[in-house]
Amino acid sequence: MSSLSIMDEAPTSKFHRKLLIACCGGPFLDGYILSLIGVALVGFVADFPVSPVQVGLIGAASLIGMFFGAIVFGTLTDRIGREKMYAVDLMVLVGACFLTAFVQGPWQLIVLRFIIGLAIGADYPIATSLLTEFTPVKKRGYMIGLSALAWGLGAMTAFLVGWVMVTASGGYGLWRWMLLSGAILGVIVVVIRRGIPESPRWLIQKGRISEAHDVIEQVYGHRDVSLSTVNTEDRTLPTLEALRLVLSRKYRKRVIMCGVLYFAQITPQYAIYIFGPMILLSFGLEGGSLDIIGTAVISLLFVIGNAAALKPVETLGRRPMTVIPFALMAMPLLALWLLPHGPVWFVILAFCFYAFVSGGPSLMEWIYPNELFPTEIRATAVGIVVAISRIGAATGTFLMPIGLDHLGVSGVMLIGAILTVIGFVVTYAWAVETKGRSLEDTSSIPIILPEQLRDARVADR
Repeated sequence: MSSLSIMDEAPTSKFHRKLLIACCGGPFLDGYILSLIGVALVGFVADFPVSPVQVGLIGAASLIGMFFGAIVFGTLTDRIGREKMYAVDLMVLVGACFLTAFVQGPWQLIVLRFIIGLAIGADYPIATSLLTEFTPVKKRGYMIGLSALAWGLGAMTAFLVGWVMVTASGGYGLWRWMLLSGAILGVIVVVIRRGIPESPRWLIQKGRISEAHDVIEQVYGHRDVSLSTVNTEDRTLPTLEALRLVLSRKYRKRVIMCGVLYFAQITPQYAIYIFGPMILLSFGLEGGSLDIIGTAVISLLFVIGNAAALKPVETLGRRPMTVIPFALMAMPLLALWLLPHGPVWFVILAFCFYAFVSGGPSLMEWIYPNELFPTEIRATAVGIVVAISRIGAATGTFLMPIGLDHLGVSGVMLIGAILTVIGFVVTYAWAVETKGRSLEDTSSIPIILPEQLRDARVADR
């Protein structure tokens, strides 16, 4: 049996469960830290004079940081390894979160949120590449998809923590403690990640066969492993060459499809998470902490939607769980555009429907980038796709308070609906089916148009 077959066909073990928890810790922190700022901002704005532009920058700074962190550290991860970068990025995140509790003005918070974004952006390609390369084929979509679920759980936890602090204190005065809580959770994740070995696939790709053999023996308990089917030469690509390869004609459609999928799904979602209380206040949800409770309910539906999509991505497949939900996601945003002054139940129901049906694309934005690129450029490709998504997320987040002020909530919902329709069109054209196939197979699947798929089926008959 070859080393790759052992990894692809292995049953899930205690090691896989530990790896899953360790890797999902990063997305959980991401969702928690990026979402809690929406609640903390209300208290921060009450203590410091802040302009709408500065509010937008505070919300967008971490997303801008993620853009640079994903690209820079994605390529670095492909060069020096997943394991070396695995804990360092979160240590930076912990330090920056700790310092946010002591800021004395908007620009200090903006700078620290940017640094937090760098660390989060680095963790996306590091953790997901490591998880992907260890995961058995039959469980790969499910286990990678749990990263998206962890993100949603982190966001939901953030709003629950915010609600508890606001309720207990009778206001938003504990915003510094809210920001500090991210550092505490970060320390826990760093501890959990101790002892995770390097990816054997990455070691083999680097020609470090003896080390790969040791890891396989440590994790899978196999001593006699055939390496005759793998390349034993170091295939390290210089940073610029790796970037050029990812953006070359060979992989261009994959980058565009994954980037638009991520862009179209995450931009409205981040706006809802970061500015959820402000958006719901614009729809007229006032009184007590109703805005936070409403956002917490919506975040719960995001989690439920992700959980409901986990099994179908392995049974129905990747493509239908990407394309169909995008068509459904546009409906509630269009409804809110047409009826911005609808009753409270209608507003909450529309957001909840959007949150639930977005589960498929939420999972696939994590799964597709890791499945469609080979090991030597996987983290680089994931970094580029994450960076593309953050262009939209950062721009949308920065413009959200300005848009609410100038376009009104109706105009903002229309923009979200247009982005969702674009996501549907592009994924319908270029999303491919990768379920049940090895990483070596999925990274070589040609992306063709749906009409070509129909022609092929006719020819088979």
